[in-house]
Amino acid sequence: MLQKLKKDFFAHRNGMLAQQLKNDGDPHTIVMGCQLVDIVAITSQYDKDSFTAQALWDERQHRECRMAAPMLVRIEEFTMSQALAWCESIESIEIADVLCHRLLRHLDYAQQLWEQLRVSSNLLPRYAAWRLLLNLLLMNKIENRENLVPIVEQELQIAPTHLHPLLHSIKDECLINA
Repeated sequence: MLQKLKKDFFAHRNGMLAQQLKNDGDPHTIVMGCQLVDIVAITSQYDKDSFTAQALWDERQHRECRMAAPMLVRIEEFTMSQALAWCESIESIEIADVLCHRLLRHLDYAQQLWEQLRVSSNLLPRYAAWRLLLNLLLMNKIENRENLVPIVEQELQIAPTHLHPLLHSIKDECLINA
């Protein structure tokens, strides 16, 4: 199945987009330039299979494999320790966004995952924590939103500048729908 998926990615490659991604600093050595909509369409043709999802995730240098992996996970088989391990191995904001939106926000333990990731000393897992929280807020899966405002304000004081827009979005969402 892994080889078939890779062939499907190759069939949907976009050389111009791949070159633009590389020019913009994409960390992967293999970039097909597939758009997210194409990856979603490709993975929707396959049954969810956690073994294949893990094999895709293990392809650290292949952008499209990393993006497809969260879409093929059987959620009921995905453990907290696997979620933490995947988050600790995130290599780009794009991968973090896909992982949070396509998988992590659907986990029963998503809020506990956020709580653990937000104190990570590594930047990308911390980014994933806040992206996950925003997803959970937008899905109305967080109660007592107003209690999050001081936590977000504290993070704003120590977070790198590029994380600030995400944190302000979270704060706004907490205040608007409190």
